[in-house]
Amino acid sequence: MARLSPTSGVSRSSVEKTPELVSLGRIGSPYGVKGWFKLVSHTQPRENILSYKLFTGSLNGVLKALEMDDGKPHGKGLIAHLVGFDTPEDIRQITGMDLMVPLSDLPRLDAGDYYWHQLAGLQVINIAGQLLGRIDCLMETGANDVMVVKPCEGSVDKHQRLIPWLPDQVIVEVDPDSDSVKVDWEADYLI
Repeated sequence: MARLSPTSGVSRSSVEKTPELVSLGRIGSPYGVKGWFKLVSHTQPRENILSYKLFTGSLNGVLKALEMDDGKPHGKGLIAHLVGFDTPEDIRQITGMDLMVPLSDLPRLDAGDYYWHQLAGLQVINIAGQLLGRIDCLMETGANDVMVVKPCEGSVDKHQRLIPWLPDQVIVEVDPDSDSVKVDWEADYLI
């Protein structure tokens, strides 16, 4: 059934996207004295972001073309370097910047697999036909991913729900073309 491939994760709701761009990560704090920085990756596995070299950086609504010339795993995380950013002071100016790529640069997924950004905003309807809300974001947990479903116009109530992404158990059907995810989840579960 439907598998998820996160490329953005932020509380996944802070995934910054435009019609053509999606965030793969962001620039963390400086690392060392030669312009390296901690790289926060939203890809799965996290090292996948290192296969991209050209990014559109976005910070406070300002876009900037960036080129990553080096990056590697370091401890439990990643570190990287950008062309033209050679000091910790350079990095401090862009700390927090989202690193985005065109949607067309993402690998194609098999049928039934989805990137998180494809699910954000879809209606969540249970098998009884009740509208539970819309997917605000997805988040990783140790056991499984979880949909954060926020109430919307027409939803059964005003409760936010955390619904586990469990294909063949909770997730019955995903249909982005009809703007919906069908779930086996009662309206009064865990509220």
